[in-house]
Amino acid sequence: MSIQDINQGRRWYAIHTYSGYEENVTHNLKQRIESMDMEDKIFKILIPTEKKIKIKNGKRKVVEEKIFPGYVLVEMIVSDESWYVVRNTPNVTGFIGAGTTPTPLSEKEIKGLQKRMGVEEPKFNIDVTPGSPVQITDGPFKNLEGKVVSLDEARGKIKVLVSMFGRETPVELDFLQIKKT
Repeated sequence: MSIQDINQGRRWYAIHTYSGYEENVTHNLKQRIESMDMEDKIFKILIPTEKKIKIKNGKRKVVEEKIFPGYVLVEMIVSDESWYVVRNTPNVTGFIGAGTTPTPLSEKEIKGLQKRMGVEEPKFNIDVTPGSPVQITDGPFKNLEGKVVSLDEARGKIKVLVSMFGRETPVELDFLQIKKT
């Protein structure tokens, strides 16, 4: 079965790249599409990213993070020529699929990614999980240590169990008010 028989329609495919070279692959692929006159077969190139809030030195910073490091999505009609153009782009290691047959992403996967990428509210990026020991760095409970009970990433809040007056007390704090111990 030739690649031409696989799919005549316009679909999204994931291509594997060397991690950290996603922008380079996107740039090179756009140039190759133009120079090889493939605009009618390869339509869009996308690096899936989402906004996250990182906390560094007590300050919030919104950063764009790759959802799938090492992968780039390409909307295209698979033919022998379009497959060749994408596959032979520098730093592309291959299509996702069985053997030489690229597997298209499902509509559900694409819609889920678009929804995830379209979220305007950035998410907090914090490296604690329930049960993690933390130290409170700000507020009335400063310098107390406790254990994480729950996280609310959407609100940027964390519930910590601290030991006060001989008993464990839950305290709700902002992500900025704690550090992992």
